[in-house]
Amino acid sequence: MKKVIAIAAMSIVGFASKAQVSSTATQTVNLNLSNAIELTFTGSGTATGAAVNLAFNTVNDYANGVTSAAQELKVRSNKKFGVTVKSNAASFTYTGSTTPAPVMPVVGVLGLKVSANGTGGTIATPFSATAYNGLSATAANLISNGLNGGNQTFSVMYEATPGFTYPAGTYTVDVVYTATQI
Repeated sequence: MKKVIAIAAMSIVGFASKAQVSSTATQTVNLNLSNAIELTFTGSGTATGAAVNLAFNTVNDYANGVTSAAQELKVRSNKKFGVTVKSNAASFTYTGSTTPAPVMPVVGVLGLKVSANGTGGTIATPFSATAYNGLSATAANLISNGLNGGNQTFSVMYEATPGFTYPAGTYTVDVVYTATQI
């Protein structure tokens, strides 16, 4: 009989060692999101794009104008956005040997079209994907209601038509793009 009692006692000890003890702790994690937007040129990965050089080498260039390759920009935004465009001055800056320096206005000479639009928004009038529209020193809507996201791209092309009025030299102006959340 002693054998049976020893086995029973062993079973009770084995059952008691399987009981689990636990404790719980809770922590709240808050994500404090701010509105964020960034506009960059995809070629440079920065807010400054590579210089666009439009060379006028023949009389046909002067008669018909010269166009650039597509320049792609990327918007990253956690809200819908719009993009405006303008030149940083009303006239080009001249570098050359003619004195006095000629004054070439941006209006009537430099145009832009949106050659691709992957923003989910619309190309704002008067700009389009098929025709060039003139730039000026006054900001104009370029993209309206772009969708939030991390890779909202659009491409632009420039066309310069200075005609035969201006002497040889380099005429420079900056084109400024601004992305704003709406």
